[in-house]
Amino acid sequence: MPPKEHRLDASELEPTVRRAAYPSRMIVHLVDGTYELFRHHFAVPSHRRDDGREVGGTRGVLNSMLSLLEAGATHVGIATDHVIESFRNALLASYKTGDGVDPAITSQFPLLEDILRAAGFRVWAMEDYEADDALGTAAVVAAADPRVERVMVCSPDKDLAQCVTADGRVVQYDRRKEAIRDFAGVVERFGVEPGSIPDYLALVGDTADGIPGVPGWGAKTTGAVLGRYHHLEDIPAKAGAWDVAVRGAPRLVQTLAQHLEEALLYRRLATIDTDAMAFDDVDELAWTGPARDFEDAMRAIDAGGSIARIERLATARVDTSPPRSS
Repeated sequence: MPPKEHRLDASELEPTVRRAAYPSRMIVHLVDGTYELFRHHFAVPSHRRDDGREVGGTRGVLNSMLSLLEAGATHVGIATDHVIESFRNALLASYKTGDGVDPAITSQFPLLEDILRAAGFRVWAMEDYEADDALGTAAVVAAADPRVERVMVCSPDKDLAQCVTADGRVVQYDRRKEAIRDFAGVVERFGVEPGSIPDYLALVGDTADGIPGVPGWGAKTTGAVLGRYHHLEDIPAKAGAWDVAVRGAPRLVQTLAQHLEEALLYRRLATIDTDAMAFDDVDELAWTGPARDFEDAMRAIDAGGSIARIERLATARVDTSPPRSS
């Protein structure tokens, strides 16, 4: 059985930069840029430019992405929520919005995208869809490329667990903990296989996304039931037909019947759309150096020290294709 969730040895991530021409067996890193922005906004000291604009989170994400390259990553795609609202808000009034989010964070959404593009990264800025949809779409495309050895979905978010594949080629990677969650790890954590994660979230709910879930269906019970029946419509409508032992089965059956229509909607909301954008070539993710105007972009967030780092990384790359235009 493959490992479930474990600390990574550096050799598992990428060839080192010194080995880099782009390897024939790629490891693709797909990063949730919005998650990274929130994480760094609260993890690193505030930094305001002379005009008072907060840029600390953006600087933190940039530093993190350069560290990823320095660790040997060659193919990197970063998805962001250009706005927090998406098509899902039209389906459920309580679905997450930007209400209550600190403007110091949301004001950095477009800035982060510009800075990462200037640094040479492939960025998907999502509007109608969400960053998670972009990551799921890219994971499917990358996993279908025979040159790709592994796709690392760099986010611990539970909804992205549905992207994990049984063959071990698509995994979640929590960069903060340096831990991989593969197929067995998803089952260990949630009690269900990746394909049942949307059903799981429909029942349990997801407070981060504004999905309320079904009353009475807790994580342990849901994991046990869906671990056996996999999907909402396959759960027997009579408790006597269940062959999994859980407490309060008659009540759970009744509650699910009463809220089935809502649960199906919640599952739709929790399902990552893997046709969210036009992307069909993993080569687009190859980091070959910064855009021509990258120095001005770095100075715009008081990150002049990153210029030399980026130049060193670009020099170390065997691929000598010209810089991308901004």
